[in-house]
Amino acid sequence: MPKISTNQYVNRELSWLQFNARVLQEASDDTVPLLERLRFIGIFSNNLDEFFKVRYATIKRIDLAGKDGKNVLKGTTASDLLEKITKIVIKQQAESLKIINTIKKELEKHNIFIIDENQVTSDQDAFIRNYFISKVSPALVTYILNDLDKFPHLKDSVAYLAVKLVLKEKIPKEGRFSKILHQTTKERVYALIEIPKNTDRFVVLPEKDGKQYIIILDDLIRYCMHINFSIFDYVHASAHMIKITRDAQLDFDNDLSKSFIQKISSSVKSRRDGEPVRFVYDKTIEKDTLDFLMQKMGVDNTDSIIPGGRYHNRRDYMNFPDLGNTDLVYKQIVPLAIPGLVLQGSLLDKIAKKDFLQYTPYHTFSYTVKFLRESAIDPKVKSIKITIYRLATISHIASSLINAAKNGKKVTVQIELQARFDEAANIRYAEKMQREGVNLIFGVTGLKVHCKACVIEREEKGKLKRYGFISTGNFNESTAKIYTDYTLFTTNEAILKETNKVFKFFEINYKINRYKHLLISPHYTRSSLMKLIDVEIENSKKGNPSGIKLKLNSLSDYDMIDKLYAASRAGVKIDLIIRGICCLIPGIPGMSENIRAISVVDKFLEHPRLFIFQNGGDSKVYISSADWMTRNLDRRVEISCPIYDEDIKLELMETFDISWSDNVKARRLSKDQDNAYIRNDRDKIRSQIATYDYYLQKLGN
Repeated sequence: MPKISTNQYVNRELSWLQFNARVLQEASDDTVPLLERLRFIGIFSNNLDEFFKVRYATIKRIDLAGKDGKNVLKGTTASDLLEKITKIVIKQQAESLKIINTIKKELEKHNIFIIDENQVTSDQDAFIRNYFISKVSPALVTYILNDLDKFPHLKDSVAYLAVKLVLKEKIPKEGRFSKILHQTTKERVYALIEIPKNTDRFVVLPEKDGKQYIIILDDLIRYCMHINFSIFDYVHASAHMIKITRDAQLDFDNDLSKSFIQKISSSVKSRRDGEPVRFVYDKTIEKDTLDFLMQKMGVDNTDSIIPGGRYHNRRDYMNFPDLGNTDLVYKQIVPLAIPGLVLQGSLLDKIAKKDFLQYTPYHTFSYTVKFLRESAIDPKVKSIKITIYRLATISHIASSLINAAKNGKKVTVQIELQARFDEAANIRYAEKMQREGVNLIFGVTGLKVHCKACVIEREEKGKLKRYGFISTGNFNESTAKIYTDYTLFTTNEAILKETNKVFKFFEINYKINRYKHLLISPHYTRSSLMKLIDVEIENSKKGNPSGIKLKLNSLSDYDMIDKLYAASRAGVKIDLIIRGICCLIPGIPGMSENIRAISVVDKFLEHPRLFIFQNGGDSKVYISSADWMTRNLDRRVEISCPIYDEDIKLELMETFDISWSDNVKARRLSKDQDNAYIRNDRDKIRSQIATYDYYLQKLGN
């Protein structure tokens, strides 16, 4: 037998950084429209912010606790991993700066100019001054640091300009600012300007001679420094960007008098005081200014100190204006109808006859909204139960549920208040729904509720009939435009009866139900998946048809990876499409030679979870809310739903195969971790475009 590699896994955090590198690849891809490339820079930056708030912060906690973390981190110590992460991020940040500069030069060929404060013309001067005085100055918070006994609290992920003013030599003997000017920082004033979050980061200047101009808010503030600091008599001023990222872990108090909503709300507010885990600064900042800041802030070597470019919070590039240049953005697709399901008629009547699959954004999300709106006003509907994880800012889902409650229906909503970074929004909706008579459930102690399901009960011929839907994604109108997700609409009593059991579990936590159809975390998903893999292993050994195809966001649970390795050694062919983290190493002789893995990063965020087991020729197919991560299998409530409709089963297998055939946006995952694109001599297949065409053909267009 070939020797098995001793390195069986890719570290989870390093694998995630490789995923973010794939996002950065999109920003550097000259086949991607220019403004979309800028937006990928924004996505890359936003991803990195969240990574430091959550994952880096967790590793730092392990390190500060004096633990090496080798068991958890699979062979590396926490301190070594922090060092590796910092090195990789510094390299990626430098690459992102090069990409931005390249994009800016390309934009100039299209008469779009992003200018800084040194490029402002006399024609633009009056507009910028007026804009600053009327819109920016009232929102500015400026700290004069020399005279402060305590350094101001820097907000998480808010960008600040660190300002140094070099004063004229004449120093007043008395006066309001005499104390400031006689500090040890002789003849210098240090200040911080907080960049307003609610002011447009990109200021569009008047067009001239067919040329469009944009100045970033940071540079507009730099240009107007003399207005902001007019009380100081200085000969030189400099301003460089800095940013702090804080630990985003929620810490709860044990006050029994507080409601769960109050505890979450209090915890979210206290997040602002989380420990710093990353300090990013403009690498051109003067040494004395940087030393002054780091000393005052108490930033030390346990924090990730990253030299960056002139601008931080590049996540704002996600909202870069298109200026009417439709040729520089992706062509918008028109979401399609589901064959046989007409929005103008009754959805419930159609669903009563057969199952339907919605695959957003190829299909319109309006079917989900319509399902709830129809249920809200249908006199036959008696109750609605739904899980909510992340809602849109303006949610038609929430409005429909409130409408249903006002119509006297019993509406039960399991809302996850601990959906990271959406806690505040969910709290607002929870309070609103509670006021309107919706019955709220706040999950199970120690478990996040991540499943996406809805069950309604409708009175028909004197009996209650269940209708419902189970999804891989959030019931969110905004993300449904850019996240790919499956939703099954069904009246299958076996499936919906068991889905109803999940809602009963929310209310009676000590009772663990039995399930014959659904795979439910945290009780049965892991063991059920193990058994399904065992069937494939046995079929392979007997010479029967076998094989596993998985589409996941992340694969990081080591026991599940070991099981896939065992299946590979037994001869089971395994195809993996993993968007993000993949700790499994494919293609290693004696360990994973029968496993192939790819990742697709493109216009839409690949979000569905799909499990296909060949099962001796009678394929078993599941859609799921669960990734193959320990948290999804053991610490969350998840639903994996079997597909019994043969047409939908075929549709899911065919859309998997379309993704697998991608040779434009697919990267091969390998031990080399090099994100190499898959290229071959076949006709170019860009799977997201091909999937849309697949559904277009189903409509007969």
